[in-house]
Amino acid sequence: MLDSPVYIFAALPCEAKPLIAHFKLKKETTIAPFAVYTRGSMILTVSGVGKSAMAAAVAYTLALFPADSLAVMLNIGVAGHKNYPLGDLLAAEKITDPETKKSYYPQLVAEMPCATQSIVTVAQAQLHYKTEALYDMEASAFYETAIRFSSSELIQCLKVISDNEANSVEGITPAKVSVWVQNHLNCIESCISELQGLASEHKNVELNEYAKIIQQWRFSSNEKLRLKRLLSRWQILSKGQSLDLEQRQELKGKQFLAYLQKTIEEQPFGGFI
Repeated sequence: MLDSPVYIFAALPCEAKPLIAHFKLKKETTIAPFAVYTRGSMILTVSGVGKSAMAAAVAYTLALFPADSLAVMLNIGVAGHKNYPLGDLLAAEKITDPETKKSYYPQLVAEMPCATQSIVTVAQAQLHYKTEALYDMEASAFYETAIRFSSSELIQCLKVISDNEANSVEGITPAKVSVWVQNHLNCIESCISELQGLASEHKNVELNEYAKIIQQWRFSSNEKLRLKRLLSRWQILSKGQSLDLEQRQELKGKQFLAYLQKTIEEQPFGGFI
């Protein structure tokens, strides 16, 4: 089906339902904490509402289905806005969490099939919209967790407008949400294809230092997978700059992975601001 891994996270079953049908995903009946649907290299998880649920779902899914390369990761769901029409699709260009006072900046390198807007992640559904941003309840937790597993240009949030000042959250129904998502399946699939193209470019990046590193340090099989993902991110973010391995010879394998993770997070777009 798909070459590069694709992980989709939706908070609600009604958001996920059209995606499950469109991509012909099958439920994993042996998994209990979350509803997980798979087909080939595509995995969709229904997290439940709120930041804690979303963060747990992303971490759980990636632990259960680890990717051997940088993965496409999408949060697809509904959001409110002051005046956008119901059913419009938008992509996040900035995600702000007022509770933690952190902001995240998905890199919009791929050509997105819709307009973009900032998102504010809040703890409760809004009846009044203080800014021109979208309002949702999961995006910040999704992004903060996802960036630990992939690269920022492969991590995107797509939101369908479910409420505005003329149509409050009280009027939202599961049936309406499913129809709104259904209407944008072609755009969503186009976005996934664009991101998969970027992911394929990442796969083709030669990991020049991988052989040297695994000779110098001992790693478990899982640590080698993590090392490959980190080196891919490093080469892309640093534009091929070499790591100073000679200065890190005193480190042990786990310490080197921690050093590499920290180095990446300090790069522009390595994590969040």
